[in-house]
Amino acid sequence: MDDLTHLGAFALADAIRERRTTAAEAVDAHLARVGEVNSRLRALTVVFADRARREAEAVDAAIAAGRDAGPLAGVPFSVKESIDLTWSATTQGWRGLADAVPEKDATIVRRARAAGAIPIGRGNMPDFGMRWDTDNDLFGRTVNPWHAAVSAGGSSGGDAVAVATGMAALGLGNDFGGSIRIPANANGIAGLRPSFGRLPRSAVTGPVALTLQQFSVNGVVGRTVDDLERALALLEGADAADGVSVDPPLGGADLPRRIAVTRDPLGWGVAPAVAAAVDRAAASLSAAGWEVVEVDPPLLEEAAVLWRRLACTDMAFTLDPADLPVPLGRSATAFLRDSTAAARPYETAREYADAWARRAVVAAAWRELQHELPVILGPVVARHLPPPDFDLGGQDAATRAWRDLALTVAVNFLGLPSVAVPTGLDEGGLPTGVQLIGPMHGDRLALAAARDVEAALGTLTPPSR
Repeated sequence: MDDLTHLGAFALADAIRERRTTAAEAVDAHLARVGEVNSRLRALTVVFADRARREAEAVDAAIAAGRDAGPLAGVPFSVKESIDLTWSATTQGWRGLADAVPEKDATIVRRARAAGAIPIGRGNMPDFGMRWDTDNDLFGRTVNPWHAAVSAGGSSGGDAVAVATGMAALGLGNDFGGSIRIPANANGIAGLRPSFGRLPRSAVTGPVALTLQQFSVNGVVGRTVDDLERALALLEGADAADGVSVDPPLGGADLPRRIAVTRDPLGWGVAPAVAAAVDRAAASLSAAGWEVVEVDPPLLEEAAVLWRRLACTDMAFTLDPADLPVPLGRSATAFLRDSTAAARPYETAREYADAWARRAVVAAAWRELQHELPVILGPVVARHLPPPDFDLGGQDAATRAWRDLALTVAVNFLGLPSVAVPTGLDEGGLPTGVQLIGPMHGDRLALAAARDVEAALGTLTPPSR
């Protein structure tokens, strides 16, 4: 067969179940890629080579015995450092949790493994996932495989680089403020931030900041949109340990195939390559039969501002250095200091409560728009592939990074589904992409639009792969 590390996750599983290859060969191929590139890119923090090979042998034995090995039989996947896996510490990218090995797998890990998938390693992330780049004092910086002079994105940067370079076929991550879509966009792969509650999160065993409860969801990065959609079907659904998880609602198929395009959110400026990517995606969707209308989302600036101030208020309280037994890493400390200072955290309970009250007003305005134009097409990041540490450098740099991500963080503020998908290469041979934002629980409509973009513009492979 062709290189197994080029196949989509479900295409690879089909090949294994149909005995055109074996799970052992698939795992060995991905481990070979780890050996070739991971020391340079630092995407995977821990590699489970021996365990992955043992699990592959079990998959192959099941198939040889005629048993169903699952829809993801033998597929190697990565697990972000913030998602529980029982034989590996859930470090959150922070030295203070270097030995924090959990007692149970996260539900999405358990469901992936029940479908036959095999954990191959841990994906790197910044301390507590609070940066838009991937670097920490525990494991170091994750490098973009397209060019080391551009950011790999964050916070699920390790998983995105692992998938883009063939070290894993799928990656499990999470998204509080673009943490799946930004690295997917930076590395030329597909990424899904599902609707709020669609994928279960970690069991709640103690107090959790309100923004973390409301803005963050688990999600998936993959080589194709089909991988995202089929993985969603396997991983979604209510979990008794997660009080906000839901079973996927019925319906949604009757929503009109109409797209609202925003090329330059709020008129704050986008790079030419970013505008061109949106134009290519819009043309692809129009050719596929979607009605495309230029409309800016309502109350977008307010949504982005509220997300920022609420998030920074909670970070200032929950990550107070005086309360941490081990200091945050150097870059995380700088980010926390500059972002919270620039965002002006709320100082009173009344201000904090009023901000949450405005969320319903913004959500109603977006729901009205998405009743007529269900999917919103726009950029992930206004600045095309910014350099490493683009979110550091003082309050002005922190503000510029947030402004570049206004549309992306508004999605988190409202709990909406969004799919990042590549749109080809720029003039310098680097990846471009867009995001497609669905209405609440309109995940599959957003995925359908992303699938049409992918069908027209193709998938991408880094030259260093």
